[in-house]
Amino acid sequence: MAWFFTDSEIGSENFIITGENAKHISRSLRMKTGEELTLVTPQREQLGCVISSISTDSVEVKITSRKCCENEPDVKITLYQALPKGDKMEYIIQKCVELGISRIVPVISARCISRPDSKSLAKKQLRWQKIAREAAQQSRRGIIPTVEPAVSFTQAAKECGENKLNIIFYELGGDSVKTLIKDKPESIGIFIGSEGGFEENEVELIKQNGGRAATLGKRILRAETAPLAALSVIMYETGNFD
Repeated sequence: MAWFFTDSEIGSENFIITGENAKHISRSLRMKTGEELTLVTPQREQLGCVISSISTDSVEVKITSRKCCENEPDVKITLYQALPKGDKMEYIIQKCVELGISRIVPVISARCISRPDSKSLAKKQLRWQKIAREAAQQSRRGIIPTVEPAVSFTQAAKECGENKLNIIFYELGGDSVKTLIKDKPESIGIFIGSEGGFEENEVELIKQNGGRAATLGKRILRAETAPLAALSVIMYETGNFD
């Protein structure tokens, strides 16, 4: 069933979908009157709908069921991703949203080769957020994970204190993920490096703020592989792949 997000709560039995969602329903999916779709509101209310009328710019639906969306993981994970080269960030965002990430913070660390200026970063953030929305719809998420403005590593180290646990994945070793999350913290921050990894002083900064260094095994993973591996391990160990 087609899955869409709304930007507002819906109190009535009928609702008119407009904008990009309406165009996608009518032009791309070529849906017809009588077909069913799902809408999810900002408060994670999942609405079963039937199309009552359709045009190229608007789709009117009748709401037939309401329930809380239960597709979200029970652990909130923020990815602090050091900017990789090229368009790898787009791939990382798409796949991490599919796997259940809650929030993504692009980070400019010491070894980042990619260092866009503020204007370029603002444009990239808009595109990244669009990718996150599309991935959330495709994977039937209950929320659209936010892609925050890019920050320095120092800023990321300060703000991550809001998480119950922070893990920095380091190619020179650390604890196993399974050991670190055995008590299943409700919120976790994971730091993943760019192509050059992290400098030792960056790892120490996270440790000084209560974080832990972790390993993903003896092999060195690419910048676009490491976040997917780390997130998958955490989701598995916390029972979110059951």
